[in-house]
Amino acid sequence: MDKVLIIDDNTGIISALSLLLSLHDIQTLSAITPQAGLQLLRENPDISLVIQDMNFTADTTSGEEGRALFFALRELQPDIPVILLTAWTQLEMAVELVKAGAADYVGKPWDDNKLIATIKNLLELHDLQQQQRQTQSREQQARDQLQQQFDLQGIVYRSPALQKLLEMATQVAHSDVPVLITGPNGAGKEKIADIVQANSSVKDGPYIKVNVGALPEDLMEAELFGAEAGAYTGAGNKTREGRFEAADGGTLFLDEIGELSASGQVKLLRVLQTGEFQRLGSSQTRKVNVRVISATNSHLEKMIADGRFRQDLFYRLNVIELKLSALNERTEDILPLARAFLAGTGKQLSPPAQHKLTRYSWPGNVRELQNVMQRAAVLTRGDTVEEETLALPEEERQKMPEHNFEPSRELLEQTLASCDGIIAQAARELGLSRQALYRRLDKYGIPY
Repeated sequence: MDKVLIIDDNTGIISALSLLLSLHDIQTLSAITPQAGLQLLRENPDISLVIQDMNFTADTTSGEEGRALFFALRELQPDIPVILLTAWTQLEMAVELVKAGAADYVGKPWDDNKLIATIKNLLELHDLQQQQRQTQSREQQARDQLQQQFDLQGIVYRSPALQKLLEMATQVAHSDVPVLITGPNGAGKEKIADIVQANSSVKDGPYIKVNVGALPEDLMEAELFGAEAGAYTGAGNKTREGRFEAADGGTLFLDEIGELSASGQVKLLRVLQTGEFQRLGSSQTRKVNVRVISATNSHLEKMIADGRFRQDLFYRLNVIELKLSALNERTEDILPLARAFLAGTGKQLSPPAQHKLTRYSWPGNVRELQNVMQRAAVLTRGDTVEEETLALPEEERQKMPEHNFEPSRELLEQTLASCDGIIAQAARELGLSRQALYRRLDKYGIPY
């Protein structure tokens, strides 16, 4: 049951409000002095809303006592909604306090139906805010716990989607089964591979990375499996050690695995099955113990259907699949990453710049974000990166659906501050209507 605190020196008003709220299953506590009201709030942290008078001393009409009480309440519980009971003489003071964060003001005498509607709306909003804070607290605890238990290689993130991926990555890291990391280019697949390797049982062994897509097709097998002297044109008189041999006792990361040639796929399948392979131009069988992590942005199932990738190899590589989503599907990560890329430059993002970053679709994912921030840091002369310096393409920004943008509390507060508290200007900066901005400010309990 919701609990409301009534602070008023008029016991008749306390009785009337208590009766009204009890008819709607709302529990009340009451106090006739500001000091007693503050003490009740200290003793009852589950109070969800306060209704307070503006004057407590006889023949006093300035509202200064109510003003002092309001700020004392906010000091005890910054997010608690407060409704002010006012007479017409305190209207100007009430408006001032609403701008300072009071939820609403109600004139005496009040309309029961309107007052109850206001109270219920505020109680529902307060409950939602409490749930959101609890969720954010749990998510932060989960991130902290994961970071304490595992080596996350300095990865920066906030999204629950990446939290789940990292939990799975660290869980499977210690086994020796192959891991396939899928996701779009630039999303951070190599960073996920680094985390798997850093928490594996062979973390102290060699860690060899190969971009298969960057290898010339005629040299791909020689690079991976090695070659004897003279095994192919241009091989020379030296024996070439392949990447598998170099990674023996450790981890081999094969990026863009979908680009592997057909003959290379056959040899890779054999290594995964038996640990054995032959150098190009040699009949001698060699044996290695290598943990294979592969990554691709290709649709391997479609490549299998088209006859361009072996199904048996796919099942060998895909014992554990880690699916990394695009950056625009985990927008909570955009601003933390942007700030991380600015770290050490002494520069910060203006609220409009933050807005543009969260609205952009990021077709190049994390890699594009990093490039944008590095460029902005170089081009920004002062301490603040403005939206114009980001130079994000307008057509790409428009591809981002409107509903995907949900400004964070931090962005709302910074935008309001930069606009000197002017709601209309802040709404324009955020690309919201004034009503939509008011709803979000109320949602987070941000004073305006």
